[in-house]
Amino acid sequence: MKKIIDKLYSENNLNESELLNLLNNVSNNEINYLHIKAIETLNKTYGKKIFLRGLIEFTNYCKNNCSYCGIRAGNKKCQRYRLSEKEILAICLEGYTLGYRTFVLQGGEDPYYSDTILTELIKEIKKQYPDCAVTLSIGERSPTSYKTLYNSGADRFLIREETRSKELYNKLHPNMSYENREFCLHELKRIGYQIGGGFMVGLPFQTNADYVKDLLFLKQLQPHMIGIGPFIPHKDTSLSKYPPGSIEMTCILLSILRLLLPEVLLPATTALGTLDPLGWEKGFYAGANVVMLNLSPPDAREKYSLYEGKANIPDDAIKYLSNIKSRIEKCGFTLDTSRGDHISLQ
Repeated sequence: MKKIIDKLYSENNLNESELLNLLNNVSNNEINYLHIKAIETLNKTYGKKIFLRGLIEFTNYCKNNCSYCGIRAGNKKCQRYRLSEKEILAICLEGYTLGYRTFVLQGGEDPYYSDTILTELIKEIKKQYPDCAVTLSIGERSPTSYKTLYNSGADRFLIREETRSKELYNKLHPNMSYENREFCLHELKRIGYQIGGGFMVGLPFQTNADYVKDLLFLKQLQPHMIGIGPFIPHKDTSLSKYPPGSIEMTCILLSILRLLLPEVLLPATTALGTLDPLGWEKGFYAGANVVMLNLSPPDAREKYSLYEGKANIPDDAIKYLSNIKSRIEKCGFTLDTSRGDHISLQ
């Protein structure tokens, strides 16, 4: 396997059979070697920087019924909420004062937030904080909507494909279109956003062959950001009895992604930190270089329950940020509070 890893390190590419062979047969020693090569690659591009993002979960209403998600439309136990523009701007002020220079507006696919409402919000954030980036993570919309929001000042858009297995995608996403999800990603990139894709690890019925499809798709797409994290079941979904995804496999895939796409921005996701107290650290050692910290009000955080046991976040935002900074430095990295754009745009 070391020969395959060395090829991946030197050429930043593997074919389908090589990737599958690596996933099927990599040993513990070779996993460590894979992580080492991922860090070497990261050091060549971004150095020791871990980029900071401020996450604002502004609505947990969603029109979709994704079978793994706690805020799915069909979950009648979910306590719904929406944050007003005033509340969101107050969060941005607090975040900006603490040093955040990227705000990620994340929510379910909530029809209430029209282009008009979002345009006014984005323009106001950019007016008050012109040195900040605004990232949207609000799902599938029309090309016209994406263009309108981009023209209002949105810089980035995150929309994970979740899986490149059409059969699995359709099983998990009733009344949604596999083809439309792919179309959205390409359309967002065409418009000019810094785009983010990604997939879940350890979904029920998922195989190593499925991961290979995910990896090859992302290599072809060349997104600016990739978010992957372990599947975590939610008690109010049909997948509640399935086991969570593997931290080890998530970190293997993080390292492969770092080697396939050396310049990609790669978060250590909240799901990693939820399943393992040292999950973020393991992500950094695997080649991740972004951390998204939750700026949402405590009440909203509890209600924005995509999965069970979401990592506990202290109410004291200053101590929260200080603690994360200390953890990052203990890993040998530094917390970077700039906008943290993709290296091609810095």
